[in-house]
Amino acid sequence: PDTSPIFNEHVGLRCANPTYKIRLMKFIDESRIEVIAGNGGKGAASFRREKYIDKGGPDGGDGGRGGSVYAVADRNINTLVDYRFARIHRAKNGEPGRGADCYGKGADDIMLRMPVGTVITDINSGEVIADLAHEGEKVLLAQGGMGGLGNIHFKSSTNRAPRQCTPGTEGETR
Repeated sequence: PDTSPIFNEHVGLRCANPTYKIRLMKFIDESRIEVIAGNGGKGAASFRREKYIDKGGPDGGDGGRGGSVYAVADRNINTLVDYRFARIHRAKNGEPGRGADCYGKGADDIMLRMPVGTVITDINSGEVIADLAHEGEKVLLAQGGMGGLGNIHFKSSTNRAPRQCTPGTEGETR
């Protein structure tokens, strides 16, 4: 066998053993993903209770907002290989409200880093959602749900002990 180094013009590497195969990374320039934003948390219906305070009134907190999904252009990325096997990107839901006027925690947003020049289209409608033409450009793909209202928002001079609260809204799915 020939022991002279072989030059691989595809990668630019020199290999002393001709039987050694160099694995090339595949360039992925098209991918289908599903993005699901988080739902908003449910509002709470609770009442203040302390030892020497009777009829304390409503103190239910609001639910937290659901996480949104964003696409961000990054010049350090040159392929969509990260999205080949991870097809579903789901943001977390907001936490429900609690008593003692405690509001639920809002969920964190998800940032999907994509190469500059990526065109994002909706598969169902064919609509172009965004064209990430510049470094650092940020586009909302799916809006997270809003948190529900606690019973503290429904009190008035005629309704001093409201027992209603609202559920959070659902997040978008694309």
